[in-house]
Amino acid sequence: MYHAHVRITLRPSILDPQGQAVQRALHALGLPAVSGVRTGRFVELTLDTDDAAEAQAMAEQACRALLANPVTEDYEILAVVPAPADA
Repeated sequence: MYHAHVRITLRPSILDPQGQAVQRALHALGLPAVSGVRTGRFVELTLDTDDAAEAQAMAEQACRALLANPVTEDYEILAVVPAPADA
């Protein structure tokens, strides 16, 4: 088994109202030097395979088919690592 770690973010050309709200809140909390806040999602997948290349391909397929909207979002598979033996 493998775990895939995926980061999904809005494309730079897409407005991020949640990121803007977070930035305003950070400014209100006394952190005016924080700027350019963008939000996203982190997804961890458990993949039932013993082959690293197959796990990578499965993660790619999941991102393309469902996890990321190709019109508005980018994704990056940060890691595909063996799952701990007790998982």
